[in-house]
Amino acid sequence: MNGAGCAGPSSLPAAGWWLSFHCSLAPKTGVEARAGPATAWPAVTEKPSAPFTATGRPLVGIVMGSTSDWPVMEAAARLLDEFGIATERRALSAHRTPDAALDWGRGAGGRGLKVIIAAAGGAAHLAGVMAAVTPLPVLGVPMESAALKGMDSLLSMVQMPGGIPVATFAIGKPGAINAALFAVATLALSDERLRLALDAYRAAQTKKVLEAQLP
Repeated sequence: MNGAGCAGPSSLPAAGWWLSFHCSLAPKTGVEARAGPATAWPAVTEKPSAPFTATGRPLVGIVMGSTSDWPVMEAAARLLDEFGIATERRALSAHRTPDAALDWGRGAGGRGLKVIIAAAGGAAHLAGVMAAVTPLPVLGVPMESAALKGMDSLLSMVQMPGGIPVATFAIGKPGAINAALFAVATLALSDERLRLALDAYRAAQTKKVLEAQLP
């Protein structure tokens, strides 16, 4: 650790903005800054319950219609982990496991979740089912499908009837990333640490673009 209580170059995490954010807070709070998530992520295959770095009570639920959606939704889980937000992850189908999906959605608030990210493909009804049984914000991520490249998934989610909203994002990984950032922004409304972290994340994106060099 250096004199400011920040990690040295040898322990920099993959997300440099995260370290910069905590280093900037250390002198103001007197709390030792930590390097954040480990550089090497644990291997995750078909099990959405694999542990990440974030600890504490899960605040965001990530539910997907199939374990095959995990390679895409892992991007959301990783990003939330960078912000120190613990997640609850499940694979539940609105069609193949309707009772379990309904029970999970109904109990989400009681388990302490504040936001739900729901991903599904094809006749993608999972996000709508979640929105029907919980007042929590539901963020829908359409998965790319073999037949219609995800347009069926997108329309299944975005065309919700008035009164039962689902905030629907882009198809695939971009949607997963933006849903995670939207969840962070939602939680940041009542969490100053998250607000500052989100500001640092966006500032790092701006800096990266401005410093980019064309060949």
